[in-house]
Amino acid sequence: MGKGKTTAAMGLTMRAVGAGLKVYIAQFMKFGEYSEIKTLKKFSDVITVEQFGSGQFIIEKPSKKDIEIVRKGFGIVKAAITSERYDLVILEEASVAVKLGLINEQDILSLISEKPSGVELVITGRHASQKMIQLADLVTEMKEIKHYYKKGVNARPGIEN
Repeated sequence: MGKGKTTAAMGLTMRAVGAGLKVYIAQFMKFGEYSEIKTLKKFSDVITVEQFGSGQFIIEKPSKKDIEIVRKGFGIVKAAITSERYDLVILEEASVAVKLGLINEQDILSLISEKPSGVELVITGRHASQKMIQLADLVTEMKEIKHYYKKGVNARPGIEN
């Protein structure tokens, strides 16, 4: 639980668009019309969002379908980064996808190392590997101190989803 990673990435997206940059967002393991997706669609001339998930929550062992969707999506992401059409590329939940074995860690490390110099790459999610952390230029850890989910408060439209 916890919040802030996607929210921070969406804030960075808005800042980038305000500065005239083009943004590509890949959401791994997510699928659906979340509130942020509805908003981002209004900026489709400068923001591209693609979701690579089945819509099912993955706890420990992903299904073959989940693996296929994410791996196909990773190929699309590599093409987006190397196209140089985007100034900012956000890979949402990519570190979790690595942890679950949906994306090969070496593929992410290569992507970080080989991205064009004019592309800012942001990877979100929990459980980033030590190798990913070492290769990154900036690492932020968001730590839950207290969360109302633990009191039974459900996700609210516009706040958590």
